[in-house]
Order: sequence, then C-alpha cells, then structure tokens
Amino acid sequence: MKILSLALAIMVVTLFGTTINVSHCKEVQFIFGDSLSDVGNNKQLSRSLAQANLPWYGIDFGNGLPNGRFCNGRTVADIIGDKMGLPRPPAFLDPSLSEDIMLEKGVNYASGGGGILNATGSYFIQRFSLYKQIELFEGTQKMIRSKIGKEAADKFFQNSRYVVALGSNDFINNYLMPVYSDSWTYNDVTFVDYLMETLKDQLKILHKLGARKLMVFGLGPMGCIPLQRVLSTSGSGGCQDRSNKLALSFNKAASKLLKDLSGTLPNANYQFGDAYDVVNDVISNPSKYGFSNSESPCCSFGRIRPSLTCVPASTLCKDRSKYVFWDEYHPSDAANEIIANEIIKKLGFMHDQNQPIVPSPAPAFGPSSDDEEEE
Repeated sequence: MKILSLALAIMVVTLFGTTINVSHCKEVQFIFGDSLSDVGNNKQLSRSLAQANLPWYGIDFGNGLPNGRFCNGRTVADIIGDKMGLPRPPAFLDPSLSEDIMLEKGVNYASGGGGILNATGSYFIQRFSLYKQIELFEGTQKMIRSKIGKEAADKFFQNSRYVVALGSNDFINNYLMPVYSDSWTYNDVTFVDYLMETLKDQLKILHKLGARKLMVFGLGPMGCIPLQRVLSTSGSGGCQDRSNKLALSFNKAASKLLKDLSGTLPNANYQFGDAYDVVNDVISNPSKYGFSNSESPCCSFGRIRPSLTCVPASTLCKDRSKYVFWDEYHPSDAANEIIANEIIKKLGFMHDQNQPIVPSPAPAFGPSSDDEEEE
C-alpha cells in the first residue's frame, strides 16, 4: 500500500512538474507603451485624464464595450502578436491578473499619456512613464521568481518578447507645448538627443532584467494626426511639417540606437519597427488603401473640434473601415492593420507553428451610435 501511495505521489509530482515546465517554455510578450498600446491600465487609474473608458471606444472589439484601448478595435501590438501566434498580454492593473496568467500571457504596462521622459503628459495627472513601467516589470519579476524559482524565472524572461512603443507624447504632450520647461530648454536636435540618451538607459535596464528579444516601434507622421491639423498655426488644416520632421529625426536616431545596442549588449536581438513611410502614404493617398478619409476622425463631436476623446455624444462615421483615424489622436483598427503588416514585413516576423493563432476580431461594421454622420 505504501509503495502504491509513493508511486501515486511521484506521478502527481511528475505531472505537476510537466505542466509547470510547459508553462515556463511558452513564449509571451511584455509590452511597454503609451495610449497606442494601452489595453486597460489607465482605465484603472481613477484620476487619469487620459481615458478610453466611454463609448464608443472598443466598439469593434469583443462585446463592443470600452476595454481600455484608445481605438475602435485592436492596437498594432494586438495585431502583430495575433499574427505571430502569441497570446494577448492583459493590462498590469487588470484586477484578475495573477502569476499564472503572467506566465501564460505576459503583461502589458502601456499607459495613455506616458512617455520616455517622466515629465511627459504630467497634465493628465495619472499615467505611467517608461521608467515607471520598468519599475512595475521589476515587481512582476519578483512575483514570478517567488512562484517558480530564480533559474526558471530567468529562462522565462529571457525567452519572452518585449515591445517598447513610446515617444509621440514626448513631443506632442511635452516638447511642443510651452507649458513644459523642455520646450525652451532644448532645441529640435538636442531634445531628440536627450530622448535617445534616456531611452538608451531604459533599454539597458531592460536588458539587465532579461530582455533579449526586443522591438521598438517608430513614430508615424504625428504632424498629420487630426489634432495637429486642427491646431495648425497656418489655419489650413494641413499637416504640421515640424512635427513630422521631429518624428523622422526620432526614427533615425532610434534605429541607430537599436543597432548599437544589439552590437554591444550580450545576446541582444533589438529591432526597430518603422512604419512611417507607409502611414504617410496612407494619409497622402487614402483611396489607394481603401480609405475615404485620412484627415478627420471617425468619432468626433461634430463641428466642435478638437474634442480630444471620443465621447457618447460624439457622432460616428458611416463606415469605420474607411477612416484612417478613430479619434483626434489615434488610428482606427483598419489603419492599425496596415501599420502592423508593414512592421511584420520589414522585420520578417513569422508565425510560430507551436503557438495557436488568437482570433483577431475586426468587423468593418459593428454597433453604432444613433446619429451616424454620412461620408
């Protein structure tokens, strides 16, 4: 009887150990970013002014209710992860998040209004800067180590994928606004240098924490987002050339930084995902990509602009798949699909056949407001 009990105990331990090992070997993502990648962190920050917790956000995602994404559907990171067969990481502040879920799906720390610099987006009151997001990641590591041990945890984090997608707020909600000291402390060249020095420090910290497979998203033509067009000093409603030049300068410097770090940090495979050209082409030639509008947001407050976020009183465009921008700041699901495909093509990402493909909902039509504006 004792032998049978011992055999059963060994079998249980063996089965349990096998389950844990499989979990540890699963490739997941850890995402650091701003509102373009936020999947619900700011939704849990009650005092944050950067929110996507009202209709019609999330209208083309899941049950059509707000889920924390600053979009009608998926983020670029959602789409790239889906096409690589990776699970969608939940928000760090998701009340249901546990160590088991972290091991199974990874974590998303992205926060609307956040930037590379701590000062960026301060008037949003609550948001996570990149340094803060890295600090939260360190806390995650402690939790995982306490659950599975240091050796297994180190392997888990080194096998994971990392996405860093910030920078536009450092310009739009910092340097280009005179209320911030950076706007008169630096010029266009020295501010980009400052951002690169800060980002370099942050990426080196992530490397020390185990990040080996890391991708940094570049900036799009941020001078062409609806908000920048409306605020254009010329009054023409055209793109702001200076903002676009800053985005190009950032991309050039960040690309070089990633190459340098990949050549100096041990086992680092750091890549730069640049979709500026294709986004610029989409905006300049929308019909070429199946869009009918690349200047104004699908969700707007009529002639009262800019209404910085989409609100229940806003009206929606007739067909969301035909608009490049969802609100004054953010691309639509359809535009995000093009951006994601461009990054996948440039970086040569392939789907891991050992990972199941997560469904990627993106209906062209979904629940709509009572008052839809005609095209």
